[in-house]
Amino acid sequence: MNSDFSIAVHALVFLNHKQTALTSDELAENICTNSARVRKALAPLKRAGMLVAKEGAKGGYALAAEAETITLQDVADALGTRFVEVGWKSGDADMECLIASGMAGIMDGICADLDAVCKERLARTTVADIDRIIFPE
Repeated sequence: MNSDFSIAVHALVFLNHKQTALTSDELAENICTNSARVRKALAPLKRAGMLVAKEGAKGGYALAAEAETITLQDVADALGTRFVEVGWKSGDADMECLIASGMAGIMDGICADLDAVCKERLARTTVADIDRIIFPE
């Protein structure tokens, strides 16, 4: 998982809490990163219809959907986030040994299953849920 997921969730929760349009500079200050990273992380959310963005002096980002309807799985899917993946694979598919030739595929399947479980869990949490955790009534 890269930091875009964390940046995007943070921005969505902040936008929901503020209930107004905010610039990438304003979001970046609260997220503690730079505005270019914020814009990069939020672009897929805009394409997915979670955010609207207006350019210019009175521009900024705003939620395009109710926070109750935006799940963390929606965010992950929009960003193409994978939570479990292997950066290096053991073995070699061309080797005669069944373990050496099959292990990479087995591990890919295990990681895909684990990633699916993560996303199923994220489907049960919305942006509004996170806001309620931070600001309990």
